[in-house]
Amino acid sequence: MSLQIEQVEGRSGLSCFVDTAWVVQAGRKTPWVPPLRVMVRDALSERRNPFYNDAERALYVARRGKQIVGRIAAIENRRHNRYHEDRVGFFGFFECLEDQEAATELIASAEYWLKERGLKASRGPISPSMNHECGLLIDGFGAPPVIMTPWNPPYYADLIEGAGYAKIQDLLGYYIPAGNKLAVPDRVRHLAERTRRRLGITFRRLDASTLKREARKIHGLYKNAWDGNWGFVPPSWDEFWHITNDLKTVLAVDFSFVAEIDDEVIGFMLIVRDLNRLLPAIPSGRLWPWNFVKLLFNVQKILSGRVVLLGLKTKHRHRGLFPLFAYEAARRALEIQAEGAEASWVLEENESIVAPLEAMGLQPYKRWRVYEKELST
Repeated sequence: MSLQIEQVEGRSGLSCFVDTAWVVQAGRKTPWVPPLRVMVRDALSERRNPFYNDAERALYVARRGKQIVGRIAAIENRRHNRYHEDRVGFFGFFECLEDQEAATELIASAEYWLKERGLKASRGPISPSMNHECGLLIDGFGAPPVIMTPWNPPYYADLIEGAGYAKIQDLLGYYIPAGNKLAVPDRVRHLAERTRRRLGITFRRLDASTLKREARKIHGLYKNAWDGNWGFVPPSWDEFWHITNDLKTVLAVDFSFVAEIDDEVIGFMLIVRDLNRLLPAIPSGRLWPWNFVKLLFNVQKILSGRVVLLGLKTKHRHRGLFPLFAYEAARRALEIQAEGAEASWVLEENESIVAPLEAMGLQPYKRWRVYEKELST
């Protein structure tokens, strides 16, 4: 059956684009977790999402006859290109049946849109930025995805590589178990305690009652902490608050913390409850009123989470504080009887985080890959 690639727009086009994920995953017994459609729509909304104040996107679907077989978004992130003095375009929200022709043509359509804007390379999957969902899962397919992380079938890598893409960066996921399941070596424990006493570091609970004020402090620190890291683009305040405000319902305030020295905020760790634990009970992804009540009632019972934001002021980066942060997270998890949390996405080259985690006996259990391809003129 002949293949057609169609650019979709408007309410009906967006609905078709969002629906494609369910079409691709239909009938499969996999760990895939159906997302909330309202969240996918928000990530794509040029009207509501502040990310698009400095970005544009185009949406494409592939059909064979009347059957949808795949989708892709082409994204121009002007903020990224100014910050990195770059001319890179992005693709994201990629879903496709095991159909190389469809995948290649979808990607080619995205590439053409990017080239029209003078962009020199295509990178992805990024959906829609590095501050949202990113990477293609290439290892750890047996584990279900946690909140705000993608899961895809193994054949997706063949589809993207078959379209001429190669690895540019890998992102790692570590699972940090709580309590006695985390065998913190004595030397790490003693090092963490010595560091805390030597520097006079105190940890305090995140104050959810003044979340916007806390977010203001964390926003500035986050930009300082991650400046210079591969792919990082400092989000605007509007974008940062939009993401933080969306997460306030699932924010694990007893698990998260802010680190201070003499009342100066020098670091933080934000952990959210893994809402994905509840989403298989809503297979349609539609947030009807009864589903909303169900989520609201059960979300506080979730005892596992994900580290979504971690930051440490640049001047403190080489003072051995990451083992202390990991130890503090494990201690708090034991206090609230949490199961543990996933730390992702960790750049594979970020030794300041990778080394302390592996010193605690942890190894990556998931790996996502970001691909890139130069665009011909």
